[in-house]
Order: sequence, then C-alpha cells, then structure tokens
Amino acid sequence: MSADKPAPATVALVIDDEPQIRRLLRVTLEANGYRVFDAATGQDGIAQAAQRRPDVVLLDLGLSDLEGVEVLKRLREWSRVPVIILSVRDREDDKVAALDAGADDYVTKPFSTGELLARLRAALRHLQPQGADAMFRSGDLEVDLSARAVRRRGQEVKLTPTEYSLLRLFVTHAGKVLTHRQLLTEVWGPKAVDQTHYLRVHIAHLREKLEEVPSQPEFIRTEPGIGYRFVLQE
Repeated sequence: MSADKPAPATVALVIDDEPQIRRLLRVTLEANGYRVFDAATGQDGIAQAAQRRPDVVLLDLGLSDLEGVEVLKRLREWSRVPVIILSVRDREDDKVAALDAGADDYVTKPFSTGELLARLRAALRHLQPQGADAMFRSGDLEVDLSARAVRRRGQEVKLTPTEYSLLRLFVTHAGKVLTHRQLLTEVWGPKAVDQTHYLRVHIAHLREKLEEVPSQPEFIRTEPGIGYRFVLQE
C-alpha cells in the first residue's frame, strides 16, 4: 500500500444567514470533495476566514449584521482568497459593486449545482496565478507572458500594445468577470473609467484577431452591463 498521504481537501467557507442555503451548500460541496465551514453573520464570517484560511469563500450580500460588500471589502484588506457572491439580487449595479469591490464571480440564486461547481473551479484557478514567465494555454490559443507572444493554432497573432495589455489581463484572470471599470483603470488609468467606448473598440479588434467567429466569441464573452469574462477552453 502506498504511504503517500491524500491531497488535502479544498476548504470552502460559506457566509450566508439562511440555514437552508448553508445546509444545501454543505451537502453539495462535501459530496464533491470540499471541506466546508459556514457562518451565519458577516462578523463571524470574517473571523472564520482569518482562522480557517479557506481556499474559497461563498458570500451572500444580504446578511443580518453587515452588507456582503462590506464583508468583502474587509476581507480584501488582508486576503486575496477567491470570493464568489451568491445572492438573490440580480440588478446590474449590485453585481458591478460587488465585482469592483474584489469579488471573483457573482451567481444569482437560485442556481444549479453544475453551474456553481463550474464557477468554483474557475475561481480556484486563481490560487496559483500565472508568473511573469508563464505560458498560458486555452484551446488552441497560447500566450507567452514572458515573451509577450500570442499564437493561435501555432501561428503568431500580432497585437497592438493596448490589445496585448487587455489580453494579458484576461488570461491572468481567466474565468473571472472583469468589470468595465477594472479594465479601463488597468489599461488606460483611473481617469478613463467612463470611457467605455475605448473598451468596445479594442475588444472588437481583439476578437477579430483571436476568435474563429468574432460575432460568436469563444474566449472573450460579454457580461451584459457589467464587463467581460475570458472563458477557458479545453
């Protein structure tokens, strides 16, 4: 018999004031190999995050003591743990506020088990961020972050500096929703946060160079009213 120890289970922390949701998530996640802790209040959630050091946090917005966005902001003062918002609120401004505050994803209740598990897998990829010399691969797309080189099916894709800056952001946050504000701030600076036409033009150019059918993008998907997400391909 092998003496190797099994890999430790991924630790998930659920912060939600609904007992039924906490039970559902515990059963679902434990059945899929996660180790689960939960908290019914924002204050307890912050304390448990500090104590348990989870690999991922599932956070409700409508908590009894603190707004979920406030919990998120406090977590982001000292932790980069992936955080997925689970909420009945489906307004664009709620989603944008949570994502701008540092959430990795936003899932609206009710949600399917398959969708939630897929979002968790995407968020957990951020635990090992790409290094400066990393080679990123998704389907037939390759991005050599050290050489600033992009290839599709082995053929070089020539990008402008702005297009490459956008693509680098996408691939280093693959699977994560990036808001218009986040993209504009990172690429053009904080004074450009309202210039969404910059994004539309450069995203269109990037899709023309990377996508098989630019009008039906496989990689750079639009999140209406919020931003964009780079979708990983097998």
